[in-house]
Amino acid sequence: MRTEAVRSGDLFIVDDDAAVRDSLCLVFEQAGYRVTSFSDGTALLMALQQRHPDAVLLDFCLPGSNGLELLRQIAMRRFDGPVVMMSGRADIPMAVAVIQAGAADLVEKPVDADKVLRQMGQALATYARRSAERSDPVSALGPGGASLLTPRERDVLQELVRGASNKEAGRSLGISPRTIEVHRARIMEKLGARNAADLVRVIYDERRHDAR
Repeated sequence: MRTEAVRSGDLFIVDDDAAVRDSLCLVFEQAGYRVTSFSDGTALLMALQQRHPDAVLLDFCLPGSNGLELLRQIAMRRFDGPVVMMSGRADIPMAVAVIQAGAADLVEKPVDADKVLRQMGQALATYARRSAERSDPVSALGPGGASLLTPRERDVLQELVRGASNKEAGRSLGISPRTIEVHRARIMEKLGARNAADLVRVIYDERRHDAR
């Protein structure tokens, strides 16, 4: 069952493109968020030393900054809220990289207003649920999503999560890239994933659940 999205809170937005930044600020302010914006990673990190927002919306490509390293720097500021990353490349390898580095989700640029609002709201709702689970671990118990998959689908999923392309996964498993695409579509449907980033996040949630 998907978590109901949150549509408010303090939000830091970071993008070096002033037009994109202003547009995102308007979108989130009209949705009820309290927004503070920054043009680079240095300004964001300085602000995080003073206060923590509820969430951060962060462009992957900033002048003088690597998105993955910036995620690590954010974590070093003891910020544990959701960071949603924006990138012109939103495929599975990129999703794996940013989620492994600590991002809550990956939004594809150019950004669709309704989609980014939905993904940010779901990231905040997921964070709130996990915070509640830490105080009430019983609420985290439930059947594993991976049990819904066939053995072949689990094989395909393993290839995708390690960052393999459809061609690479097909070569590894001895099946065609088209067959990989079919399995991938079924996997996403069974796990309730909307896109590549959502699929990766579902898997990492599953792994965290299984590790308990």
